[in-house]
Amino acid sequence: MIQYLIQKEFLQIRRNSFIIKLIIAFPIMVMCVMPWVMNQEVKDIRVSVVDNDRSTVSQRLVHSIGQNSHFVFCGQHPSYYAALKEIEKSRTDIVLVIPQGYSRDITLGRKPQVLIAANAVNGTKGGIGSSYLSQIVTANLAPDASTPLHSNISTHYLYNKHLNYKVFTIPALLAIVMMMMCGFLPALNIVSEKEAGTIEQINVTPVSKWSFILAKLIPYWIIALFIVTVCLVLAWAIYGITCQGSLWLVYLLTMLLALFFSSFGLIISNYSNTLQQAIFVMWFFVVCLILLSGLFTPTRSMPEWSYATTYINPMHYFIDAVRTVFIRGGGFSSVARQVSALIGFSVVMGVWAVVSYKKNT
Repeated sequence: MIQYLIQKEFLQIRRNSFIIKLIIAFPIMVMCVMPWVMNQEVKDIRVSVVDNDRSTVSQRLVHSIGQNSHFVFCGQHPSYYAALKEIEKSRTDIVLVIPQGYSRDITLGRKPQVLIAANAVNGTKGGIGSSYLSQIVTANLAPDASTPLHSNISTHYLYNKHLNYKVFTIPALLAIVMMMMCGFLPALNIVSEKEAGTIEQINVTPVSKWSFILAKLIPYWIIALFIVTVCLVLAWAIYGITCQGSLWLVYLLTMLLALFFSSFGLIISNYSNTLQQAIFVMWFFVVCLILLSGLFTPTRSMPEWSYATTYINPMHYFIDAVRTVFIRGGGFSSVARQVSALIGFSVVMGVWAVVSYKKNT
């Protein structure tokens, strides 16, 4: 019986040309476009300088700023207030004020106080830009390599030696694609049959709830396997980024996440009466799960009350596990806790999807 129900689901998907195009085009678009867009590296910071010293040493500092690839030098201004007007007009991001006697203080071994005023409307850009500029100012205070400020420090990057942000982004995009495709499509499945009236034909048959829900879930598991394969192939073909760990672990994590979201989508579909209602409810939970998962920002930077929500967020476990396997090359023992959590969430949601389906016979 169940094989005929699965066949029915695939026939419905095949006859809907929009869904077929979405399943193929969406992961391709996300993997080809989003890694270039979802870049949190801070570059092109516009800097204005107020040089009150006008000495050779202060000009050397100005030239160091202009030659740095992170900054865009916006010129010098006669006073701090004139430069501040440029910040207010969003023409510059940071103002550096070099005080009078800057060169004299450095010659006498003093530490002159340099003012760095940053536009903190964008807190990340202002904070990181100020940090970059502080490093340049500090290095300029001790141009002689024999001074303690120029210590020999070497940095060795273990998992991302070229600091390529796409390596960090691709596992996150994989999670987003799985959430959207395996969450929204099942959420619209049963409720669309309710609106079309075809669900009544199933309700009068002896098909059990378990068989009916399982037949709804299996096609989306197969779609999930197809999507993750497309994403991994595109990551290798376009960016040269490959999984450092075991591929079967990536597929295992993906299938567990697909089981959770497909079951969750069916739960929403069971309780919804219209497509609009199902879409809005699903979107509400998707936004919350994404923002509280650590997908874009570290979860440890959250307040304690919001960090506590990560313990019941399956996306958090998936993001943590897939980055461990994909980027750091971890084995099963490294992600055993996350796998166990995902299995627990998936089983609970699968049972809930069956129980919540109301079959009137």
